[in-house]
Amino acid sequence: MMILTRSEILAEIRAKRVRIQPFSPSAVGPASIDLTLDRKIRVFAPDNISFSIDKDIDYRRLTSVVDIAKGYLLKPGELVLGITQEKITLPDDLCGWLNSRSRFARIGLMSHVAAPFVCPGVSNRQVLEIFNAGPEKMRLVPGVRVCQLILQQCRGKAKYKGAFKSQRF
Repeated sequence: MMILTRSEILAEIRAKRVRIQPFSPSAVGPASIDLTLDRKIRVFAPDNISFSIDKDIDYRRLTSVVDIAKGYLLKPGELVLGITQEKITLPDDLCGWLNSRSRFARIGLMSHVAAPFVCPGVSNRQVLEIFNAGPEKMRLVPGVRVCQLILQQCRGKAKYKGAFKSQRF
């Protein structure tokens, strides 16, 4: 299973097998696509007490939506949920991996902490677990290229049909 390079990514987009909406060709790197942060994030309520980790847990009950049009100051040790501006649509023989961009990782910003796998056949925006592992406050602003999507060919075909298919944020 191979990782797609720039020329292969662009060929898949031209063939309309991969859709990125909105799309800018300048976002395609040597082997990835930069994705941007939307203006809405989810912030965990400061008064949350303990909760059980089980199949019924819903992050939307533990967080509130904040508009970051003018920025959001992310404190050291703070986790927020973001979402990409781009809607990603993959065919049933390609999957993806979300990674932090190294320029931000070097200052302690983890733009995607966990669950980086993007299933084949998905068609949604991607939720990001954004964490400040650095010693200073960082200002999150919408539109910044905050993470990368790496596309990989699958052996066989599959289609995601799970709970986050429509990715309500």
